[in-house]
Amino acid sequence: MTDGRSARIWSLIAAQAARHGGRVSAADACEAAVAAVDVTGAWLIAANGEQAGHLMRVTDQASELLAELQLTLGEGPGPDAAASGGPVLASDLDEMEAVRRWPAFAPAARQAGAAAIFAFPLQLGAIRTGVMSLYRVRSGPLSAFQLGDALIFADTATLLLLDAQDQTAGGAAGSAGGPAGSAGAGPGGQPADLTRHRAEIDQATGMLTEQLGVGIAEAFIRLRAHAYAHDRRLSDLARDIVARRLRLLPDPDPREDGQA
Repeated sequence: MTDGRSARIWSLIAAQAARHGGRVSAADACEAAVAAVDVTGAWLIAANGEQAGHLMRVTDQASELLAELQLTLGEGPGPDAAASGGPVLASDLDEMEAVRRWPAFAPAARQAGAAAIFAFPLQLGAIRTGVMSLYRVRSGPLSAFQLGDALIFADTATLLLLDAQDQTAGGAAGSAGGPAGSAGAGPGGQPADLTRHRAEIDQATGMLTEQLGVGIAEAFIRLRAHAYAHDRRLSDLARDIVARRLRLLPDPDPREDGQA
């Protein structure tokens, strides 16, 4: 039964890859899960351990916004799944439990069009590679069958991400003979536009370490805080910093307060 289900899900992922003529990737698992699990959309974040990670795949604009909201706010089903190592199933974001748990994210997610979000950590033993999240525009839990499928999609995405990392480490990404249609894709099937999205946030964070005189972790916190305080997309803010249209200022030294 389990072997048959795994084979069915693998065939769905392979069929998704065949549509674009590329090598099977974790991104294909994310795409194929939408129809199979009967959700509205999905996104995939690759990360090491409990780090914030990088957006690898989105299936629609709402998915991109939901992923970026969690990254900016630092809360939501995805971060909780990454931290706990277990699925986080929020079947109704209007429920008081969800609002208490994610006071900033839950109302923002509802405004973005999501009524339910289901997040699955991508992990193999102690190795954590990211989170796959699914959302619906209507509230309600996944059925037992849908949940079982979602877990297998997540397990398969984990193996494909690890395989992509191994290929990259071994120089396979630069080998000649890649499959047709795969040009421009990053590790794990990351599209070129999301690769730029990742690069801009990384570059902006690096620039802030120099501008603010802080470490990389603090710089990323400041980037997120500024985006949240000014109600801006993290990617838009990063783009302005990289283009030098915006410069964040260091915090004033509290020792100077009250001095003549």
